[in-house]
Amino acid sequence: MVRRYLSLSLVAFIAYSLVAPVMKIAMESVPSTVAVFLSNFVLLVLVGGVLVYRGMSVRPYLSHPKTPYIAGWGITLAVGLLAYYRALELGPVSVVVPIYGLFIALSSVIGIVFLEESLTARKVAGIGFAVLAIVLMSL
Repeated sequence: MVRRYLSLSLVAFIAYSLVAPVMKIAMESVPSTVAVFLSNFVLLVLVGGVLVYRGMSVRPYLSHPKTPYIAGWGITLAVGLLAYYRALELGPVSVVVPIYGLFIALSSVIGIVFLEESLTARKVAGIGFAVLAIVLMSL
């Protein structure tokens, strides 16, 4: 039986693979900052609908001890998305997306170093190959 997180990861992979090409097309005539705003407005509406559907409230989490982490994540997400969309507006998808994709390797390293996740030879090799693949794809 496939673990639920694996199937959700596959859905995320497929959906997120479409973001850069679709946004590149849109940004032929829409400025990147406007594209970030509009796409995230749609995101906010859809996620709000999921919260309503699930009967969940945001209110109890406004004073949660982990909320500052979420706020920090929001700031880094905004900076990352603004830079990513602008890079897509200015450059080729085939170069911008692989460089942006280095976040996968860096996030893994951060998880290992700061969150005490296990480090195995396979993970080291995977991170190394990911970096090598991105370098080769971006040349």
